[in-house]
Amino acid sequence: MNCKSLENWKAMKNKNVPQQSTLRPWRFWVGILFSILLMQMPAQSQVVSLDSMLSVIDRQNPMLQSYRSSVTALHNYTAGSKAQMAPEVGGGLWMFPYRKQEVGHLQDPRQVMVSVTQTFTNPAKLKARYNYLHSKAAIEQAGERIAYNELRAQAKAAYYTLAILHQKQEVFKQAKATLNLMLTTTQARYSYNQARLNTIYKTEAVLYELANMALMVESEEHHAHTTLLQLMNLPPHTLLKVDTVLPGAFVASKTDTLLLAAQRSDVKRMDRTIQAMRYNQALEKAQRKPDFNLNFSHMFSVGAGMPNQFMLLGMVTIPIAPWSAKMYKANVQAMNYEIESMKQERVAMLNEAQAMAANMLAELRTLKQQLENYEIRILPTLKKNYEVLLLAYSENREDLPMVLDGWDAYTMTHLQYLDTKIKYYIYVSDAPNCSFG
Repeated sequence: MNCKSLENWKAMKNKNVPQQSTLRPWRFWVGILFSILLMQMPAQSQVVSLDSMLSVIDRQNPMLQSYRSSVTALHNYTAGSKAQMAPEVGGGLWMFPYRKQEVGHLQDPRQVMVSVTQTFTNPAKLKARYNYLHSKAAIEQAGERIAYNELRAQAKAAYYTLAILHQKQEVFKQAKATLNLMLTTTQARYSYNQARLNTIYKTEAVLYELANMALMVESEEHHAHTTLLQLMNLPPHTLLKVDTVLPGAFVASKTDTLLLAAQRSDVKRMDRTIQAMRYNQALEKAQRKPDFNLNFSHMFSVGAGMPNQFMLLGMVTIPIAPWSAKMYKANVQAMNYEIESMKQERVAMLNEAQAMAANMLAELRTLKQQLENYEIRILPTLKKNYEVLLLAYSENREDLPMVLDGWDAYTMTHLQYLDTKIKYYIYVSDAPNCSFG
């Protein structure tokens, strides 16, 4: 075979063998690189509304779950409160003489006895005990609502704080961009001897101070974020993003102080505690009711000539006897004083709650008026002043220190406005039932 024939044979052989794609290794390495990038990308933060967050807290918070377990336990105790006493079964020897020869010519009285005894608790006592245990479960349920309201106030305060701190960060970003523009302009002018060196240093110092403030706000954001995760019982690495659209102004009337005070969970718990004490008093009064006892005994004769016998006894307690009635009468009288004490405590609690609600609503009105003053009068005026100074500086009719003073007055006042906003929404969070308009 010559060289030309060999080349033709190799060409024909290569046609029958499928060629390996040159794109496959490229696609393979691109896929691996894309997977690595996906693994290194941070997890997307989840936007959580306030209602969704509160529902998660209500469902997953360990403290609330502990209260619910206690309530379930009390319901189980209540379910068995109407049960009767267990029956008693016994047996033994009946009428056995110490010495058999002493029986003599008489009939042999020896017998073996089997006995069954059942004590029947008075139904009035069982019903009173059932009502008392059921009322204790209601107290625990009220305690669970108190804990939930406290957790809800903390969560709402942290949620609103986190949303407003996000607004603060936006203020810092805008201010940083403006200061960087001023610094660049001043440096350009300084190169043409149209600006002084101290203004450059002052602008840089203001930028560093702004970065410090941003770090403080970032720390506050982390604290609020951690608080929300802890209340929701979520892992520490979970990323949450709150809704920055806040509700409107709180609408409060003159009658809201009474409503807010009467609807407080601690006042409701006191009402249920008083009711439970009354049921406990009814349980003590039921101790004057008699209990019943029934005994049946059967005797098998051992000796000759004695028939099998039985005994049926019914017994009743007499709790109205002077020496036994003294205890429950004293307990009933003591509970009267305890109920009266709790009534007075409830009045004091209600008065304190009304005063706190009135002060809170007055503070809310003041903060609301301050926010309106900031939004309508103060901030627009300072912004116009700053914009006029900035325009004059751009036209070389004003020095940079004056512009920085105007910028500082507007930015610091804007931050004070946001601080007042945080304080306002924290007061709103403490209100048990707030309506927004």
